[in-house]
Amino acid sequence: MKEKEFQKVQEIGFGSLIEKLSGYSGKKREEILQGIGDDAAVFEGRKGEISLISSEIFLEGVHFDLSYHPFQHLGYKLVTAAVSDIYAMNAHPLQLLVNIAIPNKYSVQMVEQFYKGVDAACKDYEIEVSGGDTTASHQLLAVSVAVTGSTAKENLVYRKGAKDKDLICVTGDLGSAIAGLRILMREKKFWKESGQETFQPDLDDYEYVVKRQLIPAARNELLKVFEETGLKPESMIDLTQGLVADAKEIAKASGLGLDIYSPAVPISLETRKVADEMKEDVDKYAFYGGEDYEMLFTISEKNAEELRKSFEDFSVIGTMTAEHHEMRINTGEDKTIQLEL
Repeated sequence: MKEKEFQKVQEIGFGSLIEKLSGYSGKKREEILQGIGDDAAVFEGRKGEISLISSEIFLEGVHFDLSYHPFQHLGYKLVTAAVSDIYAMNAHPLQLLVNIAIPNKYSVQMVEQFYKGVDAACKDYEIEVSGGDTTASHQLLAVSVAVTGSTAKENLVYRKGAKDKDLICVTGDLGSAIAGLRILMREKKFWKESGQETFQPDLDDYEYVVKRQLIPAARNELLKVFEETGLKPESMIDLTQGLVADAKEIAKASGLGLDIYSPAVPISLETRKVADEMKEDVDKYAFYGGEDYEMLFTISEKNAEELRKSFEDFSVIGTMTAEHHEMRINTGEDKTIQLEL
């Protein structure tokens, strides 16, 4: 019999749903002694290694809008958010636990799409889905993940390690995720105003920024370069709250101030185009936007030069300093903005 295209969760029950979803288990890891199928996941740590754990929670209406965020993309993004925290410690993610609270209005197929996104991300990041919990929700969808990771003690990187005169570096470009969100929100507004039951916006001109909002990628390749070259940043954090907020965390944890040169902050042409269309300040996108999942790290000038030989996708945007304890942003127009830490 052909499977229904919209099958209510209550038609098959949570037991059958869990069994159905257990096939989306990411990439199998030899360290995972017991994954899905028991009361808890079991994993074996390697001698001399440090274990890490981090978690993320996304709530419908707060962290995502299902009118423009496909379930599969949501699953992928949630995993990216979690593993990015592990990469920010210069560590390797290992396994993932997925928790989901599902309202009856959503179908089995929708939930399965979410797990397909989780599965795809876990295969990309080479981690295993080793368990979790599934329950009902009255109105809103809530999803969370917990991710574990490990690294050798000597490789661990904290936020607090920045040193005076360290270069402040960021990977990729900033502000594109919020640019993508602005486009999606605009198209949703057009749809509501149109009164149409269905609406298919033309997003071809905004593919890059929309992708950065819906299915961002964590910077695992940077970790691999650090590993291959033997280089290590002094401090690191993933950019989730925006450059200003996250750079302050590095400065406060390290007991230093920082000087940022605004024109050096990397912003894509696509992001600038969106800001122009919206008649908004593109620098605010980069400094306050968030959800870029790029890496902000500090490193000595000598090591930055060495890193450039193996990895080019980063920009030097400023320096750490012991001369003051605030955040100073040089706009490049003989103006300096001073922000308290």
